[in-house]
Amino acid sequence: MSTPILLLTAIPCAVLASSAAAQTPHIELIAGFYRIDAEVAATDAQRAQGLMHRRSLAANQGMLFVFPQAARHCMWMQNTYLPLSVAFLDEGGRILNIEDMQPQTEDNHCAAKPARFALEMNKGWFSSKGIAAGSRIAGVDQSPLPR
Repeated sequence: MSTPILLLTAIPCAVLASSAAAQTPHIELIAGFYRIDAEVAATDAQRAQGLMHRRSLAANQGMLFVFPQAARHCMWMQNTYLPLSVAFLDEGGRILNIEDMQPQTEDNHCAAKPARFALEMNKGWFSSKGIAAGSRIAGVDQSPLPR
């Protein structure tokens, strides 16, 4: 009898995660020769939720976090099931540093200098494309303003 209850409770979690992705605005970013379909986390609630509870992320998909001001922002992976890499970006979209993050950990991964944006992608995406600190991510200037 408990199995149907577990299945019924699992379904709303999956629906909530997919509906959250559908409600988040998207933007196209360019990194070198690569296009990125990035969800934009521009509100406090969107930034707090991030990619939590997701089970997959398409190859060239990511999430752009837009912060109200440049600062040494930090990210962590509580309730995040995907291994991710995060690139911290300055106001112009230049990568300050890239950090690899392990799922479901509470380790802080911080910007090396004041960052205005953070871009999360599947772990290893940046290194596999030859994108490193100093590279520029085009299109961040088109992101919604933080709220």
